[in-house]
This record gives sequence, C-alpha cells and structure tokens, in this order.
Amino acid sequence: MKIGVHPNNLHLRLARLWPGAFVDLQPIFISYAEGRDTAALLESGDIDLGGTGSTPPIEADMRGLGVEYVAASAPRPANGAVFVRRGSPIGSVAELKGRRISLIDGSFHTYLLARSLEGEGMTLPDVERVESGARDSLADLLEGRVDAWVAMSPRLEKALERDDVRLIVRCGAAIPNRSLFWTLERNGLSAEEIRSIVSELSRIGVEITADPRAAARLLASGDRGGSGDRGGSGDRGRTDIDAWEKVVRSRDFTVFPIDDEIIAEQQEEADTLLRHGHFSKPIVLKRPETTR
Repeated sequence: MKIGVHPNNLHLRLARLWPGAFVDLQPIFISYAEGRDTAALLESGDIDLGGTGSTPPIEADMRGLGVEYVAASAPRPANGAVFVRRGSPIGSVAELKGRRISLIDGSFHTYLLARSLEGEGMTLPDVERVESGARDSLADLLEGRVDAWVAMSPRLEKALERDDVRLIVRCGAAIPNRSLFWTLERNGLSAEEIRSIVSELSRIGVEITADPRAAARLLASGDRGGSGDRGGSGDRGRTDIDAWEKVVRSRDFTVFPIDDEIIAEQQEEADTLLRHGHFSKPIVLKRPETTR
C-alpha cells in the first residue's frame, strides 16, 4: 500500500518512522510537499491513502473525485490560530475586515478563517486572503506585508513563545480541526484493508501518547536526517527534541473509524464554505453506511 506523507500530518509522518508500522499492508511511504496535493496523488494512483485536515477531501469531492473517508483523529483544538503583530490596532476578529490575511488557502486554514469571520457577521470576501505556500508567513506578518497570519503546528507553538505577535483566535473556539485519513472510491480499498488502516493508526497513536519523548526524537531526527541526541550538535538536538515533545504532548493522537458525526462535521464545513462563496455549488456527503 502506498501511503502518502506530507510534513503537516504528524500522525503519518510518525508512522513512516515508527517501527513495524502498517507491516501487514506492506507499506511504501511516499513523501510529498503539502496536504493540498493529496487529491491529485490519489487520483493519479501515486498514493492509495493520505491524511490531511478537513478541507482537502471536501475540495476533492467538489471536483467529483468520489472521496472515501477511512478514519479521523480526535479534535485538535490547539493546532491552529490567528495571530497579529503585537502592536497592531487589530484587537479581535471583528477588526479583520478589509485586512490582508496570510494562510494556506484550501486547507483547514480557510475553514478556520470562515467560521471565525462568520461569528462576527462577516464572510471570506470581507478580507483579502494571501496565499502563503511555503513562505515564512511570520516574517510577512512582522514586516507588515500582511495584517494577520493563520498558523499551525509546529510554527504555532513557536509563535506562542514570542513577544512580538499576539493571538486573537484559537481553533478550538471555531472548528473541530481533526485530521482525516482518506482515499478515493476508485482506488478500491477493501473492507479488510480499511479495518487494518484504522487499527494501525490507532495503535501508533496509543504508542505515541505513551512515549511522546520517543516520538519527538523521531521527528527531530527526521528533520536533521540524523539520529536524535547523537551527533556534533547535541544542544541543538536536545532543543529540537524538546520543541517536538511539546508539539506531540499538545495533541490527541486517538483515531476513530468514520461515523455519522464526523461526516456531519464535514457536511457543515462544506455548507459553510458554500455560504462564504469558496465553493460554487452544494455537495451532499455520503454517510459511512453508503460509501462502500
């Protein structure tokens, strides 16, 4: 099974490094740049399974690709936030009207921004969305090229420690912010394969939670292409591990099979983004009992 791994899905990023992960499925881990590429890779057959935030699979369904949801994480209320500069006159979401906001558009960032604006009687067209891509959005914010920044882990945790930026909204106040693990119906995963994926994601999640330091070592080692605390830059290595451990401890790695509640959350997101004009047509998501 070809399992896609991009930097912002820590569960699959760790699975690629975790001993014995998905062994029964003979995994081939395919690295790629970002979650928004997942649908195209599934469509082309380059991967069989991907993990993203909530928005990319809805985008894929809007394209008529026939998404099949496999599993979902627990809500991750800490893994997303909107920041402004410390000295900015913007004191709340209500004051974002007409402002330039840096985000990865078409990711969960778009949904977080939409729901946050909606709470103040605004919609996405009331702000200017600035695609951040791989750029350093913190620098864009601090240097005044944008007025606000939608951030996620691991940059979010680092931003929270700074005194030159200020938090105005956190994910948990606006959206569930789950990770979704999904494929396309055309890829024909069997019921047995799906059960095995859910079981492995759950097992790995339990083991990560039981030993977050081990998970942090793997992430730090992967970042440096090295091996944890070993090597010539021990202080840097320990700093990296400490930072990753804080990220790992901040989230719930529990994974569930797809159920009606999760599909209902996805439907709410699809309806919300339609109201905001991000989508041009409505979509009705399939309930789990009718997907396969």
